[in-house]
Amino acid sequence: MAKVLPKKDKAGTVTNTTTGTKKAKQKKFWAKQAKKAKKVIVQKKTSHALPPKSPQEFSSNWKALQELLKPEKSGPDNKPAAEKLQKEGEKVPEKPHTLPITKKTPPKVNGHLKGSPPAAKEATKSQAGQPGSPGEPKQEEKKKKRKVKGHDGGDDDNTKQKKKKTEEKHEEQNKAEAPKYDIWFDDVDPDDIESALGPEAGKIAREKQGIPEKKSSSVEVVLVKERAFEGLTRTIAMDCEMVGVGPEGEESILARVSLVNQFGKCVYDKHVKPSEHVTDYRTAVSGIRPQDIKNGEAFKVVQKEVSELLRGRILVGHAVHNDLKILFLAHPKKSTRDTQKYKPFRKRVQSARPSLKLLCEKILNVTVQTNEHCSIQDAQAAMRLYTMEKKHWEAAIKEKHYQGISTPSKKPSAPSKS
Repeated sequence: MAKVLPKKDKAGTVTNTTTGTKKAKQKKFWAKQAKKAKKVIVQKKTSHALPPKSPQEFSSNWKALQELLKPEKSGPDNKPAAEKLQKEGEKVPEKPHTLPITKKTPPKVNGHLKGSPPAAKEATKSQAGQPGSPGEPKQEEKKKKRKVKGHDGGDDDNTKQKKKKTEEKHEEQNKAEAPKYDIWFDDVDPDDIESALGPEAGKIAREKQGIPEKKSSSVEVVLVKERAFEGLTRTIAMDCEMVGVGPEGEESILARVSLVNQFGKCVYDKHVKPSEHVTDYRTAVSGIRPQDIKNGEAFKVVQKEVSELLRGRILVGHAVHNDLKILFLAHPKKSTRDTQKYKPFRKRVQSARPSLKLLCEKILNVTVQTNEHCSIQDAQAAMRLYTMEKKHWEAAIKEKHYQGISTPSKKPSAPSKS
């Protein structure tokens, strides 16, 4: 068998022909990398800036430093502190015998000297003490910053108030200077213009035609139809207000009844004289006060009048079963429309028992019952909700009626005798 002789490299290392060549290449590679790293380190070390030699290379900071250091050596005023103390007659402290210490130049901070020599400091102090020197405004600014907010807070408040007043004046001027749009259809009713273009257009139309503005609020505009029939209609909405009697006012009795027609016009509104001692007037909710019901109508009279008005008519209300209960009256279910129990309203508001206030906010975009409740306004709101959905509501009732006729209820089978 022939033996494979090892080969020698230039460096004198012995390697095999197969595995030795790979190891040699790796060694060469890492040796080159080490040399490159050394070169980079040497370059970094030698890259530091040397001190300037020629006068052109001196920077402005360097020149400023030389100018500050000159007076120390040649200035007549800058004498050593020992001579000054001798003149004044004070004792000069003896200096201990120490080796001479070389003065180090102070470091620079943002291009300026961190600690300037005593001559420069004295000059700056003297300049700061003089009136009109540049050092005074800086000191004043520092003093202002150090002032307590409690003492000087009034100035800030005054400035804020002045700014608010100026802004309000500018707003008023802009409003006064706002252009008035010309309306070319003078014969059109301003109410129709308001319903089509908005309240601002209706206001402008009334000004042009010389018609006084409406005194009714935005809530009444939505709930009540103006210039409509003010008498009884086939559909009537009812709402009642109660007061508390008995211990802690837990039990309720009737205090006020209000009825409105289909257009929101009030057709009946009476206060009821209490038959028992009132312990809680619930004024915050009911709006009833002692003087309101002191000279009210008797309960039986009101009950009879309301029952005659409801006879043969559709009754609308919100949780109207409570109103009928307090009046000790009954009304046919097929002629009752309760806005609290109407399923489409429940789905739209996502509530099983929605309040009248919530329904008005979500569906009518009107806020009612903000402070004290008013039975007239509550009845108007219930009627407006009904008239919006009247077609769908009545159609759904008719479908149920026809379905009940077409599919008669099965009679229960007689139990079998065992």
